[in-house]
Amino acid sequence: MNDLLTTNALLTTDLGAIPLLGRGKVRDLYAVDNALLLVATDRISAFDHVLGTGIPGKGKILTQISLFWFDLFSDLTPNHLITAKISEFPASLKPYADQLQGRSMLVRRARMFPVECVARGYLAGSGWKEYKTSGTVCGVPLPDGLKDGSRLPEPLFTPATKSQDGAHDENISFETTANLLGEDTARELRRLTLAIYRRAAEHAASRGLILADTKFEFGATDAGIILADEVLTPDSSRFWEAAVWKPGGAQPSFDKQFVRDYLESIQWNKQAPAPGLPAEVVERTLDKYLEAFRRLTGHDLNLAS
Repeated sequence: MNDLLTTNALLTTDLGAIPLLGRGKVRDLYAVDNALLLVATDRISAFDHVLGTGIPGKGKILTQISLFWFDLFSDLTPNHLITAKISEFPASLKPYADQLQGRSMLVRRARMFPVECVARGYLAGSGWKEYKTSGTVCGVPLPDGLKDGSRLPEPLFTPATKSQDGAHDENISFETTANLLGEDTARELRRLTLAIYRRAAEHAASRGLILADTKFEFGATDAGIILADEVLTPDSSRFWEAAVWKPGGAQPSFDKQFVRDYLESIQWNKQAPAPGLPAEVVERTLDKYLEAFRRLTGHDLNLAS
């Protein structure tokens, strides 16, 4: 068994007097002077519920993957990162280095757009469900005869509204996005989303992976639009193994599918309280996240440091 599993997962951070702004399904957000501190915990969610068991080191994996992509996209769009180096954090955070090392980012504040910017290169998930019903994805007509997992004729920008109550996000049309944000902003978010997706899909392909779809979050600053939050992690993206891709059903993916499969096997009613996970499921899920990191970055990650 992975040695890391003998350590405790970090499920909740406690930074003393540092103001806590909120806790998401995975990340804890703090106010630090004029900036924000984004801390990725080891929490894991499924079916819109945070589970009782975490995945040790998962928050570090997600953070390091995001940092890799921020660097790769630096010529495409500015992002919210100030620094991820503990040595460069304000003195007020130094006492909490053990909680923050490898899993935190000091970031710029931004006025976040109330839209998830989704890019799809393949038909899967909610897109596949809509296509089966209407032959469209977010109102965009698609050719007949596509299957679950089929490659789309070209990547699509398929935005969604952000859920405020933990429910599923709702896919919306580009026209609805334009009404929410303004035509110029909607067009720029579409341009950025598809440009980043194409760059990322090309890189993933060079590593033997398919980037089926992903979602981005953008915010506005006085200097313009910036890329924010996590980027192209297994939590926010579908990465498939290119060598075994075969349209016509669910594809093997680099995400929390082991968790979903286990929860389905025990016939959980998907209501709170969420169950915990057995060690085997935790280990297999951690190994899949680590493999995603290695495949995408070409490096190993020492979670113990």
